[in-house]
Amino acid sequence: MQYSVSNKDLAVVREKVNSSIDFLQTVNDDEVRKKIEQEVSQFSKLRMFSLGQKTALAKGVFNSIRGLDILQPLVDDDDISEIMVNGYADIFIERKGKIEKLNVTFDSKERLDSVIQKVVGEINRVVNEASPIVDARLQDGSRVNIVLAPLAIDGSVMTIRKFPNKALDMKDLVKLTAISQDAVDFLRDLVCARYNIFICGGTSSGKTTLLNAMAGMIPEHERLITIEDSAELQIKGRQNVVRLETRNANCEGRGEISMDELIKTSLRMRPDRIIVGEVRGRECFSMLQAMNTGHDGSLSTGHANSPQDMISRLEGMVLMASNMPIDAARRQIVSALEIMIHTSRMRDGSRKVTEISELVSGSRGAISLKKLFLFEEGNLKCQDSILVKSRKRDDYLGTLANT
Repeated sequence: MQYSVSNKDLAVVREKVNSSIDFLQTVNDDEVRKKIEQEVSQFSKLRMFSLGQKTALAKGVFNSIRGLDILQPLVDDDDISEIMVNGYADIFIERKGKIEKLNVTFDSKERLDSVIQKVVGEINRVVNEASPIVDARLQDGSRVNIVLAPLAIDGSVMTIRKFPNKALDMKDLVKLTAISQDAVDFLRDLVCARYNIFICGGTSSGKTTLLNAMAGMIPEHERLITIEDSAELQIKGRQNVVRLETRNANCEGRGEISMDELIKTSLRMRPDRIIVGEVRGRECFSMLQAMNTGHDGSLSTGHANSPQDMISRLEGMVLMASNMPIDAARRQIVSALEIMIHTSRMRDGSRKVTEISELVSGSRGAISLKKLFLFEEGNLKCQDSILVKSRKRDDYLGTLANT
């Protein structure tokens, strides 16, 4: 049985604990818990609380001081994949693909703002009126996006995208019917043969999950450089991995480190593979240049409703970052990227790979897509697994046959 405590009772006990502990000094969690238990014991005598209510109150106070307040139990719940805070009084979650509103609230907008500052402060980021939008992450790797009021009209908004404690691999995705075994075997050949692969899809369609699983196919001896706005990838079991993360400008507008800069820096770090978490702008041009200058086998993702839409977006990003004509931009893209994978979120909340295509030069310089695997009748079915650009894969498979 779960016991609930009122925000008023929680605030009273929290104030008593805060006033009795000097947090300027180093205080460990055990000392905080001991003081909370003392204050809860004194407070509950006036309320005739049961043991369960005392325990719930003590846990709530501890979470509000050391954790993320009322969000901490949600962060700890493995069944919850997304937490959406729409102002201090409206909290929604996604559980097993379904969104529901919770009957819990922060006791004030100031309390929500305090939690937001705690989140960004732990990774040395800043969010304030001068810089009201920020991407951050929790200690467990969960991704956080924050938009402060008054940009968020009804109060500050915080969205937390959680990730499984154990990153899903391709075997897990096959069990979840997110991808077919034939497609997995095919992609493994492409990854090992060092094809440049791009994953696209809508919001929460499983792009990062698939990227992480595909990174697990890379031979263990290779050196990986990951570049992200906020670190999400969970590449386990490898020793030679360098993780880079962008940095926002400080309150004076200085100190920003963009993804574009990190991509350029990574080229001087002797990478075997460069994995770019998501491209949104000018960094796309640097990524394509890296792929065109001997850094084969790179992986990245981007937002788009279809592979063809993603190509149009990539063209726009290249044009935004350079003065080259559209024909040259298209040649840059098709010479760098070889495979496009599209993921979709289905009506039942599941995520699936719905298309695997090869990029080829079409008529008049336009980029066309040759469908290799396509989601039909509930399954990802092979359309044509013989690639036009087959040299890399043929060389790889020939090497395997001779070993």
